[in-house]
Amino acid sequence: MERGSRDSFTRMGTLGIEEECFVVDERGRPTSGTDELVYEHDPPEILEGRLDHELFKFVIETQTPLIEDPTDAREALLSVREALVGHAERYGFRIAAAGLHPLATWRELEHAEKPRYRSQLDRIQYPQHRNTTAGVHVHVGVDDADKAVWIANELRWYVPIVLALSTNSPYWNGFDTGLESARAKIFEALPNTGMPTYFEDFEAFDRFERRMLETDSINDRGELWYDVRPHTAHGTVELRTPDGQADPDVVLAFVEYARALVEALAEEYEDGTSGHCHRRELLDENKWRAIRHGHEASFIDRDLDGTVGLGELVDRECERLEIDGIRRVYDRESGASRQRRLLEERGPDALCESLVLQTE
Repeated sequence: MERGSRDSFTRMGTLGIEEECFVVDERGRPTSGTDELVYEHDPPEILEGRLDHELFKFVIETQTPLIEDPTDAREALLSVREALVGHAERYGFRIAAAGLHPLATWRELEHAEKPRYRSQLDRIQYPQHRNTTAGVHVHVGVDDADKAVWIANELRWYVPIVLALSTNSPYWNGFDTGLESARAKIFEALPNTGMPTYFEDFEAFDRFERRMLETDSINDRGELWYDVRPHTAHGTVELRTPDGQADPDVVLAFVEYARALVEALAEEYEDGTSGHCHRRELLDENKWRAIRHGHEASFIDRDLDGTVGLGELVDRECERLEIDGIRRVYDRESGASRQRRLLEERGPDALCESLVLQTE
């Protein structure tokens, strides 16, 4: 039974970016393509060992190499995207990204045959059968296991901010859900998802992970699909909340924010700052506000005294952490609003074209 350990947590501030994307045809519609792209043909060198499929044969995942210097994040992300797009084009496919593909109909799409996913389908049934979701996962290295768990606890309050900024999935199964991120709600139907509870220290998290494995609640530690988690193999804190994005600038804004948050929280931990033991229910309320309202959301503030709008929060965070990417994301039209506008004004072809993965 493969397990991670506290010994994995050795380096502070390294980065890794995982993106789940959609394989689409020349018209931007979902199509099965992961057999060809993952198994039947060797990918470009940068994708060797960093290309996999997800549950459906139209969802594909990439991982960047380890990013040692944050100033290299853009080049790393774009290099992986360029390689994926080129690989797909060679075999007659295109690549798109969003939290959900607006025209994906899960009953008509093929599931992957990989034993891991077949096992999940058999065990979880309907919630997994319909899981056409795609997200962005950001890993930030942390040099101490207890520090990583403390940071993950604190990051829970920030998860809804990132989700609200990233909302890019109003449509599911061809209809408008009325949500800004339907992906988040679809994904929450699976076990071991959503907002995690508070863990006292690494030993508590490790004990939980071990118990889930030993009781056959999960088949491997990767099935702890929470919005944020310490990754006990990579030695990182992993933020898993954003919807998929076609625009790399949006992804890189979340990478910048995630790294700045982890670094700032690490300093608080080292200074002996008391952490927040927020109730999961209040954090869930904030996440719901992000799912439902996106850029228009307001949240229960971190001290639980009153509410604060997303715009004010963004200004506060940019000033506090000396970053600016999330302000640019907030100032632009949200992904969900853009999808609705394009479908209404220009129709489904323009909507599908707008989701094609950008490489510059």
